[in-house]
Amino acid sequence: MTPQPDRVLDLFEQTGAYLQGHFRLSSGLHSSGYLQSALVLQYPKHAELLGRKLAEALSGWTAKTPIGSVVSPALGGLIIGHEVARALGVRFLFTERDADRKMSLRRGFVITPGEKLIVIEDVITTGGSTREVIEVVEALGGVAVAAGSIIDRSGGTADLGVPRVALETLSVPVWEPEQCPLCLKGEPVTKPGSRPV
Repeated sequence: MTPQPDRVLDLFEQTGAYLQGHFRLSSGLHSSGYLQSALVLQYPKHAELLGRKLAEALSGWTAKTPIGSVVSPALGGLIIGHEVARALGVRFLFTERDADRKMSLRRGFVITPGEKLIVIEDVITTGGSTREVIEVVEALGGVAVAAGSIIDRSGGTADLGVPRVALETLSVPVWEPEQCPLCLKGEPVTKPGSRPV
């Protein structure tokens, strides 16, 4: 049996998922570091472990409130959201962007009015995608009880409007494109994520 890593970030480093360079994030911000969760989550044993750990980290809310579902934004939150839902023994839903880039619940998924949900994402930088999912949940009459992520790269500063947990908190520098020191040096920027900016 493979020993468990001491830190969640060790899994990112071991799988080559913590990238260094010049990146354009989904938020539009630039950064010198990028966390490619798909490289970790491609291994079912890692996905299951992280899902269990995140479910445990959320137990302060799930022990008090019966949770109906876990919901995540596609694409980054799909695997980890499913694993958290499995660990909690509840159903899993996901939101997607429509043709106008607006987050919405599709594919016949339904949220019951008053249903309690937990929002799960792989990595939070500004919290924008998670807040969009919370807005969808609330617009459909659901209640977002808490949120969780594998990594919080905001250093703990992202405000989602609900309590949240992360398995690892980092302070990775981010810049507006016009103030990016890497752009000013002329270093080419790459967009490694799933969403075009």
